[in-house]
Amino acid sequence: MQDDEQLKRNIRTQAKRLAQAERDRPTLLAQTVFLGTLALLFTVPVLAGSYLGHWLDLQQSGYSYRWTMGGLAAGLVIGGLNVYLYVRRNY
Repeated sequence: MQDDEQLKRNIRTQAKRLAQAERDRPTLLAQTVFLGTLALLFTVPVLAGSYLGHWLDLQQSGYSYRWTMGGLAAGLVIGGLNVYLYVRRNY
């Protein structure tokens, strides 16, 4: 008899948890905003690093792409770090 009551309580508790999880599930709009934020956090440093590197290459005489590649690499690292920290903070 006591086992039946314990089983009923466990089932009720699990049902409440499932219902709460269903209510707390993010909407499509929230998921879209989250992915858009991740995209911006990654692409802005990459584009800024590439642009800055290209500008620095143009300031030197002769053809060079050293600063462009360095800026691109730095942008990739910074963008990846931005995404990692944002996901870690929000989940």
